[in-house]
Amino acid sequence: MDTIPESNSEDAIKPIATRASLLSAAGYFDEESDEVVPSPCISVCRMADDGSSCQGCFRTIAEIRAWAGADAAQRRAIWAQLSLRAGIPFPPPASVQALP
Repeated sequence: MDTIPESNSEDAIKPIATRASLLSAAGYFDEESDEVVPSPCISVCRMADDGSSCQGCFRTIAEIRAWAGADAAQRRAIWAQLSLRAGIPFPPPASVQALP
């Protein structure tokens, strides 16, 4: 499911949006970057009531499992998918530091 579950409020989205913006500003999402794409985990590890994704990082169980073995392109793709679920742009504008 690629839509935002109704239980996700703007407050729940703010931490992942902030993390994505900071990582984008640091160049982690650039295809030419040699840096390892950091995990979206924000230490809020709890699945949505419908089991669709984590309420903290918006990844599915399959994406969480795949993360450790994923290359940079796969990690950017996971970030893109979780961004869709969270309703934030990917890659986020580097000038955006957080949602209001």
